Amino acid sequence: MKEDAAQISRIYAAITMQDVDPDFKRVVEDHAQSDDEACFVAESDGKVVGFMISYILTAGFGMAKSAWIATLGVDPNCMGQGIGASLAEEIFKYYKSQGIENVYTSVRWDSTDMLSFFKTMGFDRSNFINLRKTVK
Repeated sequence: MKEDAAQISRIYAAITMQDVDPDFKRVVEDHAQSDDEACFVAESDGKVVGFMISYILTAGFGMAKSAWIATLGVDPNCMGQGIGASLAEEIFKYYKSQGIENVYTSVRWDSTDMLSFFKTMGFDRSNFINLRKTVK
């Protein structure tokens, strides 16, 4: 995964249509080295075509040990081929083998494609509400 950081950054930039923050590659590399995180890539002909980065939250907010999908992406030229679903299934299998029963993620309310994807993968609303405070 660490060696795939540049290709993951390329996919992320293609999806967001923005330059990738220089810290993003470092974050990907850091995730790849952590024992509490599951990071998977999908490859085709030796090229990364998708990625999913997740982590374990051992305690917080009164909930049991759980997993969180932090980010994912599929090369826009490869979307619709089941790559995201395959990555999600690998994440689910991994966490099940670790004894983790719940996997969470956070999606923007107006990101209908992501909402649809996660709904298709069996996700539903949780009992959490995202809160934000801007500090200036």
